[in-house]
Amino acid sequence: MNYPPKIHQDDNKAHMIAVMQQYPLATLISVKNNEPLVTHLPLIYKNEALIGHLDMFNPQVELLNNNQAVTVIFSGPECYISPSIYSTEQLPTWNYVKVHLKGTVAEIDNPEAIKQSMIAMTEFLEPDNTYVLEPDNPKMDAYLPYVKGFKITITAWEGKFKLSQNRNKKDFELAKDELIKQNQNNIKTFLDNIF
Repeated sequence: MNYPPKIHQDDNKAHMIAVMQQYPLATLISVKNNEPLVTHLPLIYKNEALIGHLDMFNPQVELLNNNQAVTVIFSGPECYISPSIYSTEQLPTWNYVKVHLKGTVAEIDNPEAIKQSMIAMTEFLEPDNTYVLEPDNPKMDAYLPYVKGFKITITAWEGKFKLSQNRNKKDFELAKDELIKQNQNNIKTFLDNIF
């Protein structure tokens, strides 16, 4: 198969896990009656699986059990690459880092296990322990009846790392620098414009 180009694929699982850990907000996709259902939520990678939880009223909840098939996408940095940044003549392009996973999902129905997954997620997202979610937190206990937990067993991994790898070394480095610069500069302007 000629697509996607092998040069833009990364089969290194450690690279994909690094993306999942740095950018844990995932896009979870499942299908019911030929209609895709999509939810954006943080997921934690642990022991070849992804752990998460959803509001029980989310329509996707009913599909997160019985080993149903799901697709998960993690999105890393991305940006437009102008030909003006290259040292050689090139065409415009878009560079990005994505991880696509396929898997099967099982419900976590033990309230204590769901609680522990919420604590583990908070620990992961708060590595400096700025906030610690205590097991006896009364708000979490009140929230638990409205939460559905799940575990996704990963069955297929695909790293889509389009980073101008098909350019010469100098242009590749220039594109990498542009990706860094654009992701740092654009966020402030974007947020200032919409808020």
